[in-house]
Amino acid sequence: MTGTFTGIEASVEALLARLVAFPTVSTASNLNLIHFVRDVLRNHGIEARLVPSADGDKANLHAVIGPRVDGGVVLSGHTDVVPVEGQSWSSEPFTLTDRGGRLYGRGTADMKAFAAIALALLPEMAAADLKRPIHLALSYDEEVGCFGAPDMIADMLEAGPRPAAVIVGEPTEMKVVTAHKGTAVLRTTVTGHAVHSSHLDRGVSAVSAAARIITWLEDRTAENRHTADPGLPFDPPFTTLHCGMIQGGTAHNIVARDCWFLTDIRNVPHESLAEWEECYARHLRDIVDPALKAAHPAAGVALERLAHVPGLRPERDGSAEALARKLTGDNGRRVVAYGTEAGLFQQAGLSTVVCGPGSIEQAHQPDEFIEKTQLSAGVTFLRRLISALAA
Repeated sequence: MTGTFTGIEASVEALLARLVAFPTVSTASNLNLIHFVRDVLRNHGIEARLVPSADGDKANLHAVIGPRVDGGVVLSGHTDVVPVEGQSWSSEPFTLTDRGGRLYGRGTADMKAFAAIALALLPEMAAADLKRPIHLALSYDEEVGCFGAPDMIADMLEAGPRPAAVIVGEPTEMKVVTAHKGTAVLRTTVTGHAVHSSHLDRGVSAVSAAARIITWLEDRTAENRHTADPGLPFDPPFTTLHCGMIQGGTAHNIVARDCWFLTDIRNVPHESLAEWEECYARHLRDIVDPALKAAHPAAGVALERLAHVPGLRPERDGSAEALARKLTGDNGRRVVAYGTEAGLFQQAGLSTVVCGPGSIEQAHQPDEFIEKTQLSAGVTFLRRLISALAA
């Protein structure tokens, strides 16, 4: 790693290098990173609370910097990153590499830079005589379904003090995002009746039944596309129901007994994700399952929810949006199709926006990078926040 930063930017880069070096893919533990952050906070006299996963292999962390009074601001990020297997990298993905004004490494954009900036500014936070606190919140397993954040948010609210606003630092190039789609991930398992394919009429094909269900999902998306409001700012401006993975059958000459597939539903925020899930479940329960059982009593279909992440809705006179716009000077109307933990904070009654350094175009990509100018922009943003909370 090489660098030309001096002062605070050099501290950010050094902390980002440490954070990137922890290979916190969602299939692995994040405890080494969490313990590192806890120790950094402790060195500045700040005690963090850890909220472990059920198996103890991972943990969330949250801490209060400044006075323990209501009305502070949460800086929220996730610690997990997506895998690098199968990707072609020009440099070691878990070693921060400086090339041409860009810092390369897994998690640089999505989203360890936000945490690195916050940690680098701890001395300035401590020296600022904050009147309202800054809360730091780092979660696990965001990338696979936002599984860590709900327990973290509940613990934060129980422990207090209650914040007035949440800034989720996903990469938006420091622009203010006020809405995003929600996501449900569902596993559908079809059970048929296996026979030799020469006696097709005696069996029940799980693969064929799954294909008809997937076509039904595609038909719902087509209906949504046809009735979409072109004025909605989302791309695409409608709810989508998508099958991304399927597996079933054992041989070309055996009527398949088993088939499963994965679906995601991505809803526009003014539509209910729960209602879309129920619409699909009702189709399986009332139409598909009875038909399968009529063909063979052992046949049927089952639905399992793997993840449910609410969308972020625009807030009327939201305190988080007003604060973020004041700090950035950004008054544009921006929404995104990808999901974040912002909807979970909002669902818990906290005003929330998404605003952080880096570009989402780099997220999950080989040779993921963040522009150094984005680190500087993030520093400016948090320094303005410190000044606002010290006023």
